[in-house]
Amino acid sequence: MPKKIFFTPGPSALYFTVEEHIKQAMREQVMEINHRSSQAEAYFHSSTENLKALMNIPSDYQVFFLSSATEIWERQLQNLVIENSFHYCMGAFSNRFYDFSKKWGFNADKVEAEFGHMPDTNPDLIPEETELITLALNETSTGVSFPIEDILKIRKAHPNKLIAVDGVSALPIIDLDFSIIDSVYFSVQKCFGLPAGLGVWVVSPRAIAKAEKKLSLGHSIGAYQAIPNLLKNASKGQTTFTANVLNIYLLSKVSADMLEKGIEVIRREADYKAALLNHLVDSHAKLSHFVSERTLRSKTVTVANTDTDSLPIINKLANMGFVIGSGYGAYKSKQIRIASFPTHSKEQMELLTDVINSHI
Repeated sequence: MPKKIFFTPGPSALYFTVEEHIKQAMREQVMEINHRSSQAEAYFHSSTENLKALMNIPSDYQVFFLSSATEIWERQLQNLVIENSFHYCMGAFSNRFYDFSKKWGFNADKVEAEFGHMPDTNPDLIPEETELITLALNETSTGVSFPIEDILKIRKAHPNKLIAVDGVSALPIIDLDFSIIDSVYFSVQKCFGLPAGLGVWVVSPRAIAKAEKKLSLGHSIGAYQAIPNLLKNASKGQTTFTANVLNIYLLSKVSADMLEKGIEVIRREADYKAALLNHLVDSHAKLSHFVSERTLRSKTVTVANTDTDSLPIINKLANMGFVIGSGYGAYKSKQIRIASFPTHSKEQMELLTDVINSHI
C-alpha cells in the first residue's frame, strides 16, 4: 500500500529525516537508556542548544521539556499568576487557555473575536492589575495568525507584565523576538514533524523570578513541575519526570537538520507554500477563505470553508493518498484544514493543489 502524505494540522507528517533518525536511535538503544544517564543528558543539551540557535533564543532563557503544550498552559498559571490573567481569544485553543485560568479560580479577563477573526489588540484594554498576558501566535483551529507588530505594541504599552505566547503551529516558521516574550511553548507534532508526546517550554529570567516570588509569598506553584524544580533539573540536562527520551533525541536531530538547511530557506519555502494554498482557495469554486483578511492568514495552517459537507472531500483525498484535516469543533463538516509545515516540500504542496483542482 503506498504511503499517504499527511497534511493534517497535528499530528502531521513526520519530518523527512525522522525515519533514519529512529533507525539510529534503535542502534543507540535510546528507548532503553536511563533518563538520567549522561547519554540522555547529552540529548537534552543538544536539543536546547539547537533550538536556541535555530530561533535565536536569548542565552539566559531556559528550555524545559514537559508532556505537551496543554500541560504547559496549566504550569504557566501555577507558576506565573497569583491573581490576574488576560487572554486574547480567537479560536478553540486560545479560549481553552482562558478556561483553564477560570477553572483555577484566577481573575481571568479576555478580549474575544469570532472564529476566523482577530480580537481587538488595543493594549489599553488590558487591565493594569494583569500579571500574565496570553496569546496564540497561530490559532491552529481557525488559521488566524497574531500580527507580530501588535505583540510589539502590547509589550511597549505593558513593559512590566509577563507575556506568554502559544507557538504550537507557528514555530520555527514565524520569526518571533523571544527577548520581548517571557513564556513561549509548543508541542513537537506540528512544525517540528515529530511524534506527539513532548512539550517545549521556553522561559525568561523574569518568568523564573515571578515563580520564585509567588512561592516566597506563600502560594503554591505546584510540585514536581514547578519552575524552580524544572530549572534545577534542566541545569543538569534532566527532566523532573521520566520523559520521552526518544522524542528529545529526535528533536535534537531534526533541529540540527533544520539548522543545516537554514532557517531563512525554511521560511522562504513556507511563504511559497502559503501562497500556493491561498491561490488554491481564491480560485477554487467550491472553497472560500475562513480568514477573510489576507494579512491575518496563517502561513502554516490554511482553513477553507467548503460549499458542501467537507467530509466526503476529505475522504476522497484520503483514498488518493492525501490526508488533510477537517474543520475544528462546530466547523468539522464545514471546513478543511491543510497544514504546511517544514517537512511538506514545495513539490508535495504543488501536487496536493493540483489534485484538489482536478478532483474536487
